[in-house]
Amino acid sequence: MANIENRKFIALDISEKNYLSWVLDVKLHLSAKKLRHMIEEENASTNEERATALIFLRHHINDGLKYEYLTVENPLELWQNLNDRFEHLKAIVLPKALNDWSQLRFQDFKTISEYNSTLFKIVS
Repeated sequence: MANIENRKFIALDISEKNYLSWVLDVKLHLSAKKLRHMIEEENASTNEERATALIFLRHHINDGLKYEYLTVENPLELWQNLNDRFEHLKAIVLPKALNDWSQLRFQDFKTISEYNSTLFKIVS
């Protein structure tokens, strides 16, 4: 059977729920593969590097997004399209996190682990 690579992390969901963590995961994995430059600037990369980065990105997005961006053949263009589509989340998530942080009170939790869990969720 063909050697099919498993996903390294959860694929980008079309519902936008995991975009911010997905961006971090993609950047880290592409850095480890020495391909991060493929999503950061126009460059004189080889066709093999472009193909590898594009395969990696397409492998880690939802099938609905794959079909929507089926004709995109450049990893930088795909990255920018996804960024344009989902970047507004930072403007939504940050104010909500700041509000949650300001209302976080230790006495509202039964256990320290519940408090820590909520705290780490806000920080992330």
